[in-house]
Amino acid sequence: MVLDSKRQSVEFIIEPVAKALSRFHPNTVSWLAFVLSIVAGVLIFISPEWWQVLLPLASIAVLASGFFDALDGKVARLTGKASRRGDLLDHVLDRYADIIMIGAVAVSAWCSPYIGIVAIIGVLLTSYMGTQAQAIGAGRLYSGLLGRADRVVLLIAAPLLQMLFFAFTSDGWLAIGPISLSAFELVMLWFAVVGNITAVQRALKIWKMVPP
Repeated sequence: MVLDSKRQSVEFIIEPVAKALSRFHPNTVSWLAFVLSIVAGVLIFISPEWWQVLLPLASIAVLASGFFDALDGKVARLTGKASRRGDLLDHVLDRYADIIMIGAVAVSAWCSPYIGIVAIIGVLLTSYMGTQAQAIGAGRLYSGLLGRADRVVLLIAAPLLQMLFFAFTSDGWLAIGPISLSAFELVMLWFAVVGNITAVQRALKIWKMVPP
C-alpha cells in the first residue's frame, strides 16, 4: 500500500504509453506482463552461476513485467474495453506472476526454501484478504504495509542489492552474528513478516465491515 497509493504520481508516464498501446487488446498487455514475469523468474533461478550478467537482467525483467501490469487497466479504460473478464484475468495472472517470481527465489540457491515458503504465504494471504473485501461488497481493499507495487519494487531491488553484497562481502552473503543472509533472503523475510502483518491488518478491517 505504501507505493500503491503513489500511482497517480507516475500517471504522466503510464498514460502516454497506454495510449501508444491502445491498438492492442488490454488482455494482450496482461499476458505480456505475465510472460515477462516468467522470464524474470527463470533469470533469478539460473542467476547464481552468471550473476554479473543475469542479476541486472532479472531486475529489468521484473521492472518490465510490473510496468506492463500497470498498463493493462489503463489501456482497457482508454479503449472502452474494461470488463469483468479482463479484471479476472488480470488478478489471476498477477497471482501466478507473484508465485513464479517469488517461488523462483524460494527454490533458487539464493534463498532458504523455508523462508521462501513463508514469504509466498504472506504474499498470497495479503492478496486474498484484498479480494475478500470485494467478495462482501465493500470494494477491493488495498490497505496495509505491503501492496503489489511494493513487492514489485523490492523484487527489482533484490538482484541489484545482491550485486552490492558481492561487492562488499567475500561471498555475497551478509553475516549477522551466526547467521548469513543473501539480499534475496532479506527481501523474502520482509515479504514473510510484513506480508503476514498486512494480511492480518486487512482481515481485521474486513471483520469490522461485516455486520454481526
